[in-house]
Amino acid sequence: QVQLVHSGGGLVQPGGSLRLSCAASGSIFSIDAMGWYRQAPGKQRELVALITSGGSTDYADSVKGRFTISRDNAKNTVYLQMNSLKPEDTAVYCCYAGSVHSGSGSYHHLWGQGTQVTVSS
Repeated sequence: QVQLVHSGGGLVQPGGSLRLSCAASGSIFSIDAMGWYRQAPGKQRELVALITSGGSTDYADSVKGRFTISRDNAKNTVYLQMNSLKPEDTAVYCCYAGSVHSGSGSYHHLWGQGTQVTVSS
């Protein structure tokens, strides 16, 4: 069984920074695209950033220039560095993996458990 496990998140003041991590557990061979989504209260879930297995990235317009997605394939981990945080970035952030190929099989459309990010003074 493969799981995505988050770390990071919490409370930060406007203008501050946070770093989220998400590691895939299990006997992993490879992972296709990975990304971060977020959902604020009363709003739809939105894509924040996406990174392919080759390292190509895509970002929501609202976070371009402030957030950076990266991955360490050797550690089966994806990161989201969030700088210049704004109150409107407050949301539950979830990592996502399109396909994870492991010793126990291939798993598709996996989600992490989510982590709360609150930007407030």
